[in-house]
Amino acid sequence: MKKSRNTPAKAAILKVLSDSHQALSHAEILESTQQICDRVTVYRVLDRLLASDIIHKTVTAEGVVKYAFCRHEAHHDHNHVHFNCTRCHKTECLSLPIPEFELPNAYTVHDMNFTLTGVCPQCQSI
Repeated sequence: MKKSRNTPAKAAILKVLSDSHQALSHAEILESTQQICDRVTVYRVLDRLLASDIIHKTVTAEGVVKYAFCRHEAHHDHNHVHFNCTRCHKTECLSLPIPEFELPNAYTVHDMNFTLTGVCPQCQSI
């Protein structure tokens, strides 16, 4: 892989993701950076950030891919629980233990996606 460059597009996308306390879709990131980035540039930068372990992604129950900034020190695990609100459609990373399970022989897990769907605390009060 090529050495990652610090471009205005990369800096803008990193700022949007690091400033957000929720996972964002490609469309939401594009909307926040449209003065700097086009649709394809956002995809390319997101792919590079994923490969560099700077961000992670999750898929909502509706099939929308969302991206979140990794808030970690040294070692971290992208396999954590996410919560998707059915009212406001926010997706948040939660610090909850991962359910344990045992797979039959010959299965190898490369990635997991744990998404809880319901109503977030902000929408509960509405």
